[in-house]
Amino acid sequence: MKRICVTGPESSGKSTLTSALARHFGTFYVPEAARDFLAQLGRPYREADLLDLAREQRRLEIAAGQQSAPGFYFADTGLEVIKIWAGFRFSRVHPWIAETLRQFPADLYLLCAPDLPWAPDPLRESPAAEERETLFQLYSAELTGMGAEWRTVEGQGEDRLLCAQSLVADYLGMNF
Repeated sequence: MKRICVTGPESSGKSTLTSALARHFGTFYVPEAARDFLAQLGRPYREADLLDLAREQRRLEIAAGQQSAPGFYFADTGLEVIKIWAGFRFSRVHPWIAETLRQFPADLYLLCAPDLPWAPDPLRESPAAEERETLFQLYSAELTGMGAEWRTVEGQGEDRLLCAQSLVADYLGMNF
């Protein structure tokens, strides 16, 4: 089963886009583990928490791969987010996170450009436009370094969704 991972910096529309793509293509999606994980933590996260978070994200991915679907599903982020965030915030990445990402990459990554307005959220940390652009560049470099197949999603509102739908349809060999 193919996994199409929607990824990118904070407040770049990943969750909204992932659920809309799943509806459009008649499949399901794996939610971002971080949102529930951090909300249930009950305290500010620490570097060591990122490994537990990564393991939970991987558990969700494994469970999703066992579901019935039309041959593919979407993931609202993946281990690449945790790897990039760990390196950005703590200047190091736990080896398990890096190795597991290397072993189990998504089949396609849709990298969301940070061209949407910042939406405040208690779980978000990087409102500065320069920092969001830096993170976008880190994602681009990571995906390229992994040898991953990836495309950039840009635009506002319906244009963003149409961009992503077109990229997915092209990847899957569907008419759009």
